[in-house]
Amino acid sequence: MSAVLEDAPRLVAMQDGDLSGVMAIESTIYSHPWTHGNFSDSLRAGYQCWTWRAGDELLGYFILLVAAGEGHLLNLSVASIHQRAGHGSALLREAMRLARSRGALHIFLEVRPSNLGAKALYSRFGFSEVAVRPNYYPAHAGREDALVLSLAL
Repeated sequence: MSAVLEDAPRLVAMQDGDLSGVMAIESTIYSHPWTHGNFSDSLRAGYQCWTWRAGDELLGYFILLVAAGEGHLLNLSVASIHQRAGHGSALLREAMRLARSRGALHIFLEVRPSNLGAKALYSRFGFSEVAVRPNYYPAHAGREDALVLSLAL
């Protein structure tokens, strides 16, 4: 007899009904969160929008755009109470797997220089900095650059 972990985290396609939970996480972990419209537009546009769940609990999510042989990871987030438990790594692996399965040869993303946790995660996976987008993100004191990172899949 084998044990079944009913609450083992799993990837589930994001639906409109998930957006209130997604927004609750988004507004808690970011000073300048995505809007409800950003998420609903991503769903409507057919982007790869996925949630990471243990049972009914929403642990995190990602939004991925794949086109012309490239993946662009637009958002990858884990609820603050579930951070530093391997969920970000699991989500990133899933995003990379999906990008590869849809023909992406590279994956790109932007990250704030001040987001040390995210930068460490991406570095562990072998992402490298390929560009800087000046004044890309809104910040409390004006604007913050974005580091553009890339990884060959």
